[in-house]
Amino acid sequence: MGETDTDAADQFDARISPTKLDEGTPRLWLRYRKLPPNVFAISLVSLLNDASSEIIYPLLPVFLSSTLGAGPGIVGLIEGAAESASSLLKLFTGYFSDRRGKRKAFVVLGYSLASFVRPLLAFATSWHQVLAIRLTDRVGKGIRSAPRDAMIADTVALEERGLAFGFHRAMDHTGAVVGPLIGYLLVMLFSADRNLPTASDFTKIFLLASIPALAAVLVVTFFVREPDKPQTGGDQKVGPPLSFSLRGFDGNFKRFLLIIALFTLSNSSDAFLLLRAQSAGVSVAAIPLLWAMLHVSKVMSSLLGGDLSDRLGRRRLIVSGWILYAAVYIGFAFVTNAIYVWVLFLVYGIYFGLAEGAEKALVADLVRPEQRGTAYGLYNLAFGITVLPASLLMGALWTWWGPGPAFLVSGTLGATAAVLMLILVKAPGRLQPA
Repeated sequence: MGETDTDAADQFDARISPTKLDEGTPRLWLRYRKLPPNVFAISLVSLLNDASSEIIYPLLPVFLSSTLGAGPGIVGLIEGAAESASSLLKLFTGYFSDRRGKRKAFVVLGYSLASFVRPLLAFATSWHQVLAIRLTDRVGKGIRSAPRDAMIADTVALEERGLAFGFHRAMDHTGAVVGPLIGYLLVMLFSADRNLPTASDFTKIFLLASIPALAAVLVVTFFVREPDKPQTGGDQKVGPPLSFSLRGFDGNFKRFLLIIALFTLSNSSDAFLLLRAQSAGVSVAAIPLLWAMLHVSKVMSSLLGGDLSDRLGRRRLIVSGWILYAAVYIGFAFVTNAIYVWVLFLVYGIYFGLAEGAEKALVADLVRPEQRGTAYGLYNLAFGITVLPASLLMGALWTWWGPGPAFLVSGTLGATAAVLMLILVKAPGRLQPA
């Protein structure tokens, strides 16, 4: 049988085996210490912003269902529409940050918008208002995310790229650990009935959640620096001029985007996981703790996953993460008690550590440095065009046939995407030092 793209990628993975890399690689913590200050500053911004967001997020499905009377379909609509708007906007901001050659202004604007609008949730009296606020919050995310990711890629050399994205994701998830813990303490402090907070309790909690978001805006304004020039290492490529389309990208990158879109169709809002946790017996008061534990798992696996993507290859990590994701969703189809829910959430966090940073690093690997902003925008577009249908599909299946079939369908789609990634996407050439 002749050599295929998969065969070539497997040979690449073999050439960078852990044994060969360990011979000249410093300890992992020393590699993290050598990352540029800008990576640490951007990561601190993400930590603070996520702490703010994640005080609110695990309580939002409860607020919608118990206080505002919204059902699973409405929850799917709100979260799917919010994430879809965010992802579609990332295409434009990534492209224009490439055109301008400057990225920080987009990042500052995006964090500022989210910081301004998020406290308004405290005064929402209908799900329509929540939808408008969540859409605006996610527009801020759409403005900042692709330029921010391109800033990270521009700041570090090729052989540190997976490490930098893994560290950034770990700090982002650290904020998502701190946020739910603060949320839990606020529920304990303000709520007389800890399993059923009142509208007044939610108002106080949502207002206090705005404080870390304001701190994030201050840090990004005064401590994040515009990179002088992209750190290209050995990945400089010659190609056609940048254009606002897929025309300047090769077939491998296009196949990658199509498979990302398919996988995202399986990846509905995590709000459904929180609703499933409630239906399986997890109390409302324990939900922020469950959410915090998930992000502890994300932090630990992201720190290891970023390094492994540099050492073992991005594609291998992505496929492993997606298979794990599919297994977790199939598990949620059959879960019957709270103990198994905690186990599934713990394993679910490992999927993020394996796949998230590796996906973003692979985007940078597959394109020319001056295309990175646009490439990250297209990557988020591939996510955005299916994230709303994914949540609407999950909500509809849940309403019609119950949570079991809904999670089974999602798990099957995720496993299919993993197989296609393994077969159709070719890993980039061997990494060369800067």
